[in-house]
Amino acid sequence: MRGAGGGANLLALRSHNTALVLDLLRTAGAEGISRLELAERTGLTPQAVSKMTARLREEGLAAEAGRRASTGGKPRTVLRLVPEAGHAVGVHLDRDELRAVLADLDGTVVARRRTALDLGAGAEAVLGRVASVVGELGTEVAGVRSLLGVGVALPGPLDHRRGVLHRVTGFPEWDGFPLREALSARLGSVPVVVDKDTNAVALGLAVGGEGGSFAYLHLGTGLGAGLVIGGSVHRGPRTGAGEFGHQVVQLDGPPCGCGDRGCVEALCLAAVARGETEEAARVLGTGAANLVGLLDIDRVLVGGRTVEGAPEVFVSGVRRVLEARARRTGEECAAVRSVPGEGRVAEGAAQLVLAPVFGQDG
Repeated sequence: MRGAGGGANLLALRSHNTALVLDLLRTAGAEGISRLELAERTGLTPQAVSKMTARLREEGLAAEAGRRASTGGKPRTVLRLVPEAGHAVGVHLDRDELRAVLADLDGTVVARRRTALDLGAGAEAVLGRVASVVGELGTEVAGVRSLLGVGVALPGPLDHRRGVLHRVTGFPEWDGFPLREALSARLGSVPVVVDKDTNAVALGLAVGGEGGSFAYLHLGTGLGAGLVIGGSVHRGPRTGAGEFGHQVVQLDGPPCGCGDRGCVEALCLAAVARGETEEAARVLGTGAANLVGLLDIDRVLVGGRTVEGAPEVFVSGVRRVLEARARRTGEECAAVRSVPGEGRVAEGAAQLVLAPVFGQDG
Protein backbone atom coordinates (compact mmCIF):
# COMPACT_ATOMS: atom_id res chain seq x y z
CA MET A 1 0.00 0.00 0.00
CA ARG A 2 1.32 3.43 -0.89
CA GLY A 3 1.28 5.58 2.21
CA ALA A 4 2.36 9.10 2.98
CA GLY A 5 2.86 10.34 -0.59
CA GLY A 6 -0.54 9.62 -2.10
CA GLY A 7 -2.38 10.23 1.14
CA ALA A 8 -0.80 13.64 1.55
CA ASN A 9 -1.78 14.62 -2.01
CA LEU A 10 -5.40 13.65 -1.44
CA LEU A 11 -5.57 15.42 1.89
CA ALA A 12 -4.16 18.56 0.28
CA LEU A 13 -7.25 18.70 -1.95
CA ARG A 14 -9.49 19.40 1.01
CA SER A 15 -10.37 23.04 0.32
CA HIS A 16 -13.92 24.01 1.19
CA ASN A 17 -15.08 24.08 -2.43
CA THR A 18 -13.34 20.84 -3.32
CA ALA A 19 -14.96 19.18 -0.32
CA LEU A 20 -18.38 20.38 -1.52
CA VAL A 21 -17.80 18.90 -4.97
CA LEU A 22 -16.45 15.62 -3.61
CA ASP A 23 -19.43 15.27 -1.29
CA LEU A 24 -21.86 15.79 -4.19
CA LEU A 25 -19.96 13.25 -6.29
CA ARG A 26 -20.15 10.75 -3.43
CA THR A 27 -23.85 11.39 -2.81
CA ALA A 28 -24.64 10.97 -6.52
CA GLY A 29 -23.30 7.41 -6.43
CA ALA A 30 -22.70 5.35 -9.55
CA GLU A 31 -25.21 7.38 -11.61
CA GLY A 32 -22.97 10.42 -11.33
CA ILE A 33 -23.66 14.13 -11.59
CA SER A 34 -23.00 16.67 -14.34
CA ARG A 35 -20.70 19.68 -14.07
CA LEU A 36 -23.69 21.99 -14.56
CA GLU A 37 -25.49 20.38 -11.63
CA LEU A 38 -22.34 20.70 -9.53
CA ALA A 39 -22.19 24.41 -10.33
CA GLU A 40 -25.88 24.90 -9.51
CA ARG A 41 -25.67 23.09 -6.17
CA THR A 42 -22.40 24.62 -4.99
CA GLY A 43 -22.94 28.15 -6.28
CA LEU A 44 -19.59 28.01 -8.05
CA THR A 45 -19.13 29.18 -11.64
CA PRO A 46 -19.13 26.53 -14.38
CA GLN A 47 -15.53 27.49 -15.16
CA ALA A 48 -14.45 26.92 -11.57
CA VAL A 49 -16.21 23.55 -11.48
CA SER A 50 -14.58 22.51 -14.77
CA LYS A 51 -11.10 23.30 -13.43
CA MET A 52 -11.80 21.54 -10.16
CA THR A 53 -13.22 18.39 -11.71
CA ALA A 54 -10.34 18.25 -14.19
CA ARG A 55 -7.94 18.26 -11.26
CA LEU A 56 -9.96 15.59 -9.46
CA ARG A 57 -9.85 13.41 -12.57
CA GLU A 58 -6.09 13.86 -12.80
CA GLU A 59 -5.77 12.74 -9.20
CA GLY A 60 -7.95 9.72 -9.93
CA LEU A 61 -10.71 10.83 -7.54
CA ALA A 62 -13.34 11.37 -10.24
CA ALA A 63 -14.17 9.60 -13.48
CA GLU A 64 -16.76 9.81 -16.25
CA ALA A 65 -19.96 7.89 -15.58
CA GLY A 66 -21.46 8.21 -19.06
CA ARG A 67 -23.70 10.81 -20.63
CA ARG A 68 -27.13 12.10 -19.73
CA ALA A 69 -29.75 13.53 -22.06
CA SER A 70 -30.02 17.31 -21.89
CA THR A 71 -33.11 19.49 -22.21
CA GLY A 72 -31.31 21.28 -25.00
CA GLY A 73 -28.02 20.94 -26.81
CA LYS A 74 -25.63 18.02 -26.63
CA PRO A 75 -25.83 15.34 -23.88
CA ARG A 76 -24.04 16.18 -20.66
CA THR A 77 -21.11 14.17 -19.41
CA VAL A 78 -21.68 13.03 -15.84
CA LEU A 79 -18.95 12.35 -13.30
CA ARG A 80 -18.74 9.98 -10.34
CA LEU A 81 -16.48 9.51 -7.36
CA VAL A 82 -13.87 6.73 -7.62
CA PRO A 83 -14.17 5.06 -4.19
CA GLU A 84 -11.04 2.96 -4.60
CA ALA A 85 -8.91 6.09 -5.19
CA GLY A 86 -8.28 6.40 -1.47
CA HIS A 87 -8.58 4.41 1.72
CA ALA A 88 -8.47 4.96 5.45
CA VAL A 89 -7.70 2.56 8.26
CA GLY A 90 -9.85 2.79 11.38
CA VAL A 91 -8.44 1.30 14.59
CA HIS A 92 -10.35 0.65 17.81
CA LEU A 93 -8.03 0.24 20.78
CA ASP A 94 -10.07 -1.25 23.60
CA ARG A 95 -8.69 -2.26 26.95
CA ASP A 96 -8.44 -5.91 25.94
CA GLU A 97 -8.65 -6.09 22.14
CA LEU A 98 -7.86 -4.33 18.88
CA ARG A 99 -10.27 -4.09 15.96
CA ALA A 100 -9.35 -2.49 12.66
CA VAL A 101 -10.97 -1.89 9.29
CA LEU A 102 -9.84 -0.71 5.87
CA ALA A 103 -12.49 1.52 4.25
CA ASP A 104 -12.63 3.15 0.82
CA LEU A 105 -13.72 6.73 0.13
CA ASP A 106 -17.38 5.71 0.31
CA GLY A 107 -16.79 4.34 3.79
CA THR A 108 -17.31 0.79 2.55
CA VAL A 109 -15.28 -1.66 4.62
CA VAL A 110 -13.12 -3.83 2.38
CA ALA A 111 -11.10 -5.67 5.06
CA ARG A 112 -11.22 -6.27 8.82
CA ARG A 113 -8.91 -7.42 11.58
CA ARG A 114 -9.51 -8.37 15.23
CA THR A 115 -6.94 -9.45 17.79
CA ALA A 116 -6.40 -9.59 21.53
CA LEU A 117 -4.59 -6.61 23.07
CA ASP A 118 -3.46 -5.56 26.51
CA LEU A 119 -3.70 -1.76 26.65
CA GLY A 120 -1.54 -1.91 29.75
CA ALA A 121 1.34 -3.70 27.99
CA GLY A 122 3.09 -0.39 27.30
CA ALA A 123 3.35 2.02 24.40
CA GLU A 124 5.99 0.10 22.47
CA ALA A 125 3.97 -3.13 22.40
CA VAL A 126 0.69 -1.39 21.54
CA LEU A 127 2.19 0.76 18.79
CA GLY A 128 3.93 -2.26 17.32
CA ARG A 129 0.68 -4.19 17.20
CA VAL A 130 -1.19 -1.31 15.55
CA ALA A 131 1.55 -0.87 12.94
CA SER A 132 1.47 -4.59 12.19
CA VAL A 133 -2.31 -4.64 11.71
CA VAL A 134 -2.24 -1.54 9.49
CA GLY A 135 0.38 -3.25 7.33
CA GLU A 136 -1.67 -6.45 7.14
CA LEU A 137 -4.77 -4.58 5.99
CA GLY A 138 -2.82 -2.81 3.28
CA THR A 139 -1.36 -5.97 1.80
CA GLU A 140 -4.60 -7.95 1.97
CA VAL A 141 -6.54 -5.90 -0.56
CA ALA A 142 -5.30 -5.79 -4.14
CA GLY A 143 -5.55 -2.46 -5.92
CA VAL A 144 -5.30 -0.20 -2.88
CA ARG A 145 -3.77 2.96 -4.31
CA SER A 146 -3.41 5.33 -1.44
CA LEU A 147 -3.72 5.47 2.32
CA LEU A 148 -5.16 8.82 3.35
CA GLY A 149 -4.51 8.22 7.01
CA VAL A 150 -5.22 6.17 10.11
CA GLY A 151 -7.95 7.02 12.60
CA VAL A 152 -7.50 5.66 16.12
CA ALA A 153 -10.34 5.54 18.64
CA LEU A 154 -9.90 4.49 22.27
CA PRO A 155 -11.29 5.20 25.73
CA GLY A 156 -10.86 8.77 26.97
CA PRO A 157 -10.20 11.23 28.28
CA LEU A 158 -7.80 12.59 25.67
CA ASP A 159 -6.89 15.71 23.71
CA HIS A 160 -8.35 15.22 20.23
CA ARG A 161 -6.62 18.24 18.70
CA ARG A 162 -3.10 17.30 19.78
CA GLY A 163 -3.61 13.53 19.76
CA VAL A 164 -2.36 13.26 23.34
CA LEU A 165 -3.87 10.83 25.84
CA HIS A 166 -4.89 11.77 29.35
CA ARG A 167 -5.46 9.44 32.28
CA VAL A 168 -7.33 6.57 30.60
CA THR A 169 -9.44 4.94 33.32
CA GLY A 170 -7.53 1.94 34.62
CA PHE A 171 -4.37 2.80 32.64
CA PRO A 172 -2.83 5.94 34.19
CA GLU A 173 0.53 5.17 32.57
CA TRP A 174 -0.82 6.54 29.26
CA ASP A 175 -1.31 10.02 30.77
CA GLY A 176 0.40 12.58 28.53
CA PHE A 177 1.44 10.10 25.83
CA PRO A 178 1.57 11.72 22.31
CA LEU A 179 -0.18 8.86 20.52
CA ARG A 180 -0.77 10.70 17.23
CA GLU A 181 2.83 11.79 16.84
CA ALA A 182 4.30 8.46 17.94
CA LEU A 183 2.07 6.33 15.70
CA SER A 184 2.55 8.57 12.68
CA ALA A 185 6.32 8.24 13.06
CA ARG A 186 5.99 4.46 13.39
CA LEU A 187 3.92 4.30 10.20
CA GLY A 188 6.33 6.39 8.13
CA SER A 189 4.62 9.80 8.51
CA VAL A 190 1.15 8.56 7.53
CA PRO A 191 -1.40 11.08 8.88
CA VAL A 192 -3.00 9.93 12.14
CA VAL A 193 -6.15 11.21 13.88
CA VAL A 194 -6.91 10.26 17.49
CA ASP A 195 -10.30 10.53 19.21
CA LYS A 196 -12.44 8.86 21.84
CA ASP A 197 -14.26 5.67 20.88
CA THR A 198 -17.63 7.27 21.59
CA ASN A 199 -16.93 10.27 19.36
CA ALA A 200 -15.86 7.96 16.53
CA VAL A 201 -19.17 6.09 16.64
CA ALA A 202 -21.13 9.34 16.94
CA LEU A 203 -19.35 10.72 13.88
CA GLY A 204 -19.99 7.53 11.92
CA LEU A 205 -23.69 7.72 12.79
CA ALA A 206 -23.92 11.40 11.82
CA VAL A 207 -22.15 10.79 8.49
CA GLY A 208 -24.48 7.84 7.91
CA GLY A 209 -27.56 10.06 8.15
CA GLU A 210 -28.40 10.20 11.86
CA GLY A 211 -29.48 13.84 11.95
CA GLY A 212 -30.33 16.33 14.66
CA SER A 213 -29.02 16.13 18.20
CA PHE A 214 -28.40 12.80 19.91
CA ALA A 215 -26.24 11.01 22.45
CA TYR A 216 -24.54 7.71 21.78
CA LEU A 217 -23.93 5.78 25.02
CA HIS A 218 -21.21 3.14 24.67
CA LEU A 219 -21.14 0.39 27.29
CA GLY A 220 -18.30 -2.06 26.88
CA THR A 221 -15.24 -2.39 29.09
CA GLY A 222 -16.09 1.16 30.19
CA LEU A 223 -18.90 3.67 29.72
CA GLY A 224 -18.82 6.90 27.74
CA ALA A 225 -20.91 9.13 25.50
CA GLY A 226 -20.53 10.64 22.07
CA LEU A 227 -22.57 13.83 21.65
CA VAL A 228 -23.87 15.21 18.37
CA ILE A 229 -25.44 18.67 18.65
CA GLY A 230 -27.04 20.15 15.56
CA GLY A 231 -25.38 17.58 13.31
CA SER A 232 -21.80 18.09 14.58
CA VAL A 233 -19.81 16.11 17.12
CA HIS A 234 -19.54 18.14 20.32
CA ARG A 235 -16.11 17.74 21.89
CA GLY A 236 -15.92 20.90 23.98
CA PRO A 237 -13.14 23.54 24.07
CA ARG A 238 -10.69 21.07 25.62
CA THR A 239 -12.12 18.13 23.61
CA GLY A 240 -13.15 16.51 26.90
CA ALA A 241 -16.94 16.40 26.44
CA GLY A 242 -18.70 13.06 26.76
CA GLU A 243 -17.07 11.69 29.94
CA PHE A 244 -20.53 10.39 30.72
CA GLY A 245 -19.45 7.39 32.77
CA HIS A 246 -17.90 9.51 35.50
CA GLN A 247 -20.91 11.52 36.58
CA VAL A 248 -21.57 10.75 40.23
CA VAL A 249 -25.10 9.47 40.87
CA GLN A 250 -24.56 7.91 44.32
CA LEU A 251 -22.68 9.94 46.92
CA ASP A 252 -20.28 7.75 48.90
CA GLY A 253 -21.03 4.91 46.48
CA PRO A 254 -18.56 2.20 45.43
CA PRO A 255 -15.12 3.36 44.25
CA CYS A 256 -14.57 3.91 40.53
CA GLY A 257 -11.37 3.42 38.56
CA CYS A 258 -11.29 7.17 37.94
CA GLY A 259 -10.66 7.77 41.66
CA ASP A 260 -14.16 9.05 42.51
CA ARG A 261 -17.05 7.15 44.09
CA GLY A 262 -20.56 6.32 42.91
CA CYS A 263 -19.95 6.94 39.19
CA VAL A 264 -22.46 5.68 36.64
CA GLU A 265 -19.72 3.52 35.11
CA ALA A 266 -18.80 1.82 38.39
CA LEU A 267 -22.44 1.12 39.29
CA CYS A 268 -23.34 -0.05 35.81
CA LEU A 269 -20.37 -2.38 35.35
CA ALA A 270 -20.80 -3.78 38.86
CA ALA A 271 -24.43 -4.68 38.09
CA VAL A 272 -23.33 -6.34 34.83
CA ALA A 273 -20.69 -8.34 36.70
CA ARG A 274 -23.36 -9.58 39.12
CA GLY A 275 -25.56 -10.65 36.22
CA GLU A 276 -28.13 -7.96 37.06
CA THR A 277 -28.63 -6.64 33.54
CA GLU A 278 -31.93 -4.90 34.30
CA GLU A 279 -30.30 -2.99 37.16
CA ALA A 280 -27.44 -2.02 34.86
CA ALA A 281 -30.00 -0.71 32.35
CA ARG A 282 -31.76 1.28 35.10
CA VAL A 283 -28.48 2.90 36.15
CA LEU A 284 -27.66 3.67 32.51
CA GLY A 285 -31.11 5.20 32.14
CA THR A 286 -30.55 7.40 35.21
CA GLY A 287 -27.42 8.83 33.65
CA ALA A 288 -29.19 9.20 30.29
CA ALA A 289 -32.04 11.11 31.94
CA ASN A 290 -29.54 13.57 33.41
CA LEU A 291 -28.05 14.03 29.94
CA VAL A 292 -31.43 14.55 28.28
CA GLY A 293 -32.40 17.12 30.91
CA LEU A 294 -29.11 18.97 30.50
CA LEU A 295 -28.86 19.03 26.69
CA ASP A 296 -32.46 18.56 25.49
CA ILE A 297 -31.38 15.98 22.92
CA ASP A 298 -33.75 14.17 20.54
CA ARG A 299 -32.47 10.62 20.82
CA VAL A 300 -30.46 8.31 23.04
CA LEU A 301 -28.65 5.53 21.18
CA VAL A 302 -27.04 2.70 23.11
CA GLY A 303 -24.36 0.30 21.93
CA GLY A 304 -21.11 -1.42 22.78
CA ARG A 305 -20.02 -4.93 23.62
CA THR A 306 -22.10 -5.22 26.80
CA VAL A 307 -25.26 -3.82 25.22
CA GLU A 308 -24.85 -6.27 22.32
CA GLY A 309 -25.42 -9.11 24.79
CA ALA A 310 -28.92 -7.92 25.74
CA PRO A 311 -29.98 -4.96 23.57
CA GLU A 312 -33.71 -5.27 24.30
CA VAL A 313 -33.11 -5.20 28.06
CA PHE A 314 -30.95 -2.08 27.86
CA VAL A 315 -33.26 -0.23 25.48
CA SER A 316 -36.38 -0.96 27.52
CA GLY A 317 -34.61 -0.17 30.81
CA VAL A 318 -33.31 3.19 29.60
CA ARG A 319 -36.65 3.99 27.99
CA ARG A 320 -38.56 3.36 31.23
CA VAL A 321 -36.40 5.87 33.11
CA LEU A 322 -36.73 8.46 30.35
CA GLU A 323 -40.51 7.95 30.15
CA ALA A 324 -40.80 8.48 33.90
CA ARG A 325 -38.82 11.71 33.57
CA ALA A 326 -41.02 12.87 30.66
CA ARG A 327 -44.16 12.29 32.73
CA ARG A 328 -42.74 14.44 35.54
CA THR A 329 -41.68 17.27 33.26
CA GLY A 330 -44.53 17.12 30.76
CA GLU A 331 -42.00 17.01 27.92
CA GLU A 332 -41.89 14.65 24.98
CA CYS A 333 -39.79 11.57 25.76
CA ALA A 334 -36.50 11.24 23.93
CA ALA A 335 -36.42 8.25 21.60
CA VAL A 336 -34.24 5.27 22.58
CA ARG A 337 -32.82 2.53 20.40
CA SER A 338 -29.80 0.26 20.19
CA VAL A 339 -27.05 0.56 17.60
CA PRO A 340 -25.93 -2.94 16.57
CA GLY A 341 -22.45 -3.85 15.41
CA GLU A 342 -19.37 -4.22 17.58
CA GLY A 343 -17.21 -3.02 14.70
CA ARG A 344 -18.79 0.43 14.71
CA VAL A 345 -15.95 2.03 16.69
CA ALA A 346 -13.33 0.99 14.12
CA GLU A 347 -15.60 2.07 11.26
CA GLY A 348 -16.16 5.42 12.97
CA ALA A 349 -12.40 5.74 13.45
CA ALA A 350 -11.99 5.45 9.66
CA GLN A 351 -14.48 8.31 9.31
CA LEU A 352 -12.19 10.49 11.43
CA VAL A 353 -9.99 10.50 8.32
CA LEU A 354 -12.64 10.29 5.58
CA ALA A 355 -15.31 12.73 6.79
CA PRO A 356 -13.15 15.89 6.53
CA VAL A 357 -12.35 15.05 2.88
CA PHE A 358 -16.06 15.66 2.20
CA GLY A 359 -16.38 18.72 4.42
CA GLN A 360 -17.94 16.88 7.33
CA ASP A 361 -17.01 17.06 11.00
CA GLY A 362 -14.01 14.82 11.55
